[in-house]
Amino acid sequence: MKKDLSKLMTADGVIAALAIDQRGALKKMLGKYGPVNDEMLIDFKKLVAQELTPYASAILLDPEYGLPASKLRDSQAGLLLAYEQSGYDTTKQARLPDLLVDQSVKRLKEADADACKFLLYYDVDGPCGINEQKKAFVERVGSECVAEGLPFFLELLAYDTNGMDVSSREFAKEKPHKVIEMMKEFSKERYNVDVLKVEIPVNMEYVAGFGDETVYSSAQAAKYFEKQSQATNLPFIFLSAGVSAQRFQETLRFAKNAGSAFAGVLCGRATWAGAVPEFMLKGEATARQWLQTKGKQNIEELNALLAK
Repeated sequence: MKKDLSKLMTADGVIAALAIDQRGALKKMLGKYGPVNDEMLIDFKKLVAQELTPYASAILLDPEYGLPASKLRDSQAGLLLAYEQSGYDTTKQARLPDLLVDQSVKRLKEADADACKFLLYYDVDGPCGINEQKKAFVERVGSECVAEGLPFFLELLAYDTNGMDVSSREFAKEKPHKVIEMMKEFSKERYNVDVLKVEIPVNMEYVAGFGDETVYSSAQAAKYFEKQSQATNLPFIFLSAGVSAQRFQETLRFAKNAGSAFAGVLCGRATWAGAVPEFMLKGEATARQWLQTKGKQNIEELNALLAK
């Protein structure tokens, strides 16, 4: 059954969505500037939803701290809700996923979600037993989404079960293979995924002309973007992975020139991260002003790029 994605797209059929479903990561970001409580997380998410959803096709939030923000989103913005627990067990390399214990896809739908998002850390070269558990997990979530008629956005993050640093030169060599192969796997019909939310297939810091060290020539990197598009028959969107707004825009330009068939973005920190110190050090009014100016500029520049 084809599910309706129209509430999450622009009139041109592009997903230009905003992500602020961070929980542990947002606590850490805010915590750099002083003590943090749950109310502060809720308030910050409310600010971002209020000020930036007029310029986004949808917003991704979490049911733990994000539901008050979901009520303040622009009437034209769709809502994605995250279904996974925040973070993973750092003592184990398996990074097995878990669901929010008090949620179900039915409950996400009742909370007005237009789609369910689930995050999976996956290493195509990892132990078979671990990967089979993860595949079964995604099958379960996919079946729930089919039962409720809710679109299923699967966010895939590549890593190395042997503990290789994902920002390292060594991992940069492995990343295209890991990203492309996991996209192939989870594009299979059995998972009932509607949209893949994925990383770019290379680390741009190691592309000639972008960073100080080179792992890929510009032509090699472009080829990987092309192979990524060929790896799936599903719409796929890029995540910003915490890079700066400028670097994310440069990356999207590169992807487009390389012939990537990406269907949009779900962009988080690259859009709103600059409001964090304002919120913590100067208060809500200053953070709101930052979002109304610099935050709006970030998202409008991204939208202009997507429109091209």
